Amino acid sequence: MPRPRNSVFAIGLITSLFFLWGFALNLNPILIPHLKKACQLTDAQSAFIDSASYIAYFVLAIPAGQFMKRYGYKGGIIVGLLLFAVGAFLFYPAAATRSYTFFLGALFVIACGLTFLETAANPYITVLGEPEEAAQRINFAQSFNGLAATLAPLLGGMFILSGKSLSATQISAMSPRLVADYLDREAAAVQVPYLLIGGIVLLVALLLFRTPLPELAEEEEADRAEGSLLREKNLLLGVVAQFFYVGAQVCVSSFFIRFAERVGGIEEKSAALYLSGALLGFMAGRFIGTFLMKFIAPPRLLALYSSINFGLVLLAVLLHGKLSVYALMGVEFFMSIMFPTIFSLSIRGLGAKTKEGSSLVIMAIVGGAIFPVIAGWVSDATTIQVAYIVPGLCFLVVLYFAWKNINVRKVKLVAAH
Repeated sequence: MPRPRNSVFAIGLITSLFFLWGFALNLNPILIPHLKKACQLTDAQSAFIDSASYIAYFVLAIPAGQFMKRYGYKGGIIVGLLLFAVGAFLFYPAAATRSYTFFLGALFVIACGLTFLETAANPYITVLGEPEEAAQRINFAQSFNGLAATLAPLLGGMFILSGKSLSATQISAMSPRLVADYLDREAAAVQVPYLLIGGIVLLVALLLFRTPLPELAEEEEADRAEGSLLREKNLLLGVVAQFFYVGAQVCVSSFFIRFAERVGGIEEKSAALYLSGALLGFMAGRFIGTFLMKFIAPPRLLALYSSINFGLVLLAVLLHGKLSVYALMGVEFFMSIMFPTIFSLSIRGLGAKTKEGSSLVIMAIVGGAIFPVIAGWVSDATTIQVAYIVPGLCFLVVLYFAWKNINVRKVKLVAAH
């Protein structure tokens, strides 16, 4: 069927949302070392920054899907943006009180908004066009998520990280007042950046509210309209793969700065630049992957990339110094296509059940709440380098999902009108 006349503009507008949530989530690798210092946390405790962000996807993905089923994609997007803005504004009082619990609460509210945005925008971008181009279209939109991933640590490193890390010995030699002043200054560094983020998100919400968007109804397929989603084996396997992939992605990025410090001997501001460079590779990987999918079937490319990433993580664990850091930087490039490709392969052919199926795949993002904590525990018990075995094993699960999809042919990726 032909696209709605304003679908090209709609695709552009929805693509901008991928940038917004990518920017928010990719500030976490900056917040983790920053709040670890400001709130005096262990590795495992600081990993709860990711948990607060990603647990929302598990809690709200299905309610978000049900909300959109009743009020449409646009309604879900507006609610998501409003929650996003409220959470960003809560960073101001959280920093004023220097309460880690308050910070986690603010991050959870932001993530609730992101859950609505992702539950709406990911399937919306896939059905807003020709079905055979769904994987390419979502990878293109996710490329702007990659752009945000590049800019977030770069700007966060400039405006949030102070570059001043005091050792336990130095802190113990200071008076309680000087220690409190130092920690308060560190915490306050997030206030202005998050006020700006909240303001920008509100402006986008207003723009979307005033802009008509085509509401798309998934195709009612006779052989798909009935039955439980639990019978959709590929969807369930995709949920598992996404769970492990997001866990791997968050582990790789969130612990990168501390890995670079401890293994590569790179100070935190410089490490943030290394991370920004790695995420530039992530963004480039999205564009390059979108192009390669014209010649290589998405499942085959996914299998190739997940195999390479398993090898790169092994190198990061086994090598020493900056070579280990460079190996991790390479992992970012080959992670680039994984989330959108797993997503599009998981929900293909679901027809009338696309929104509900999308909710399940979005729920799987909770992997980002679990695996970083596991890696944090491993790091506290051993070393940060050994902890990277955790994401390495996750990539093997992605490889299995890709392998199961390689021989699936002539199946519409997503029903579209």
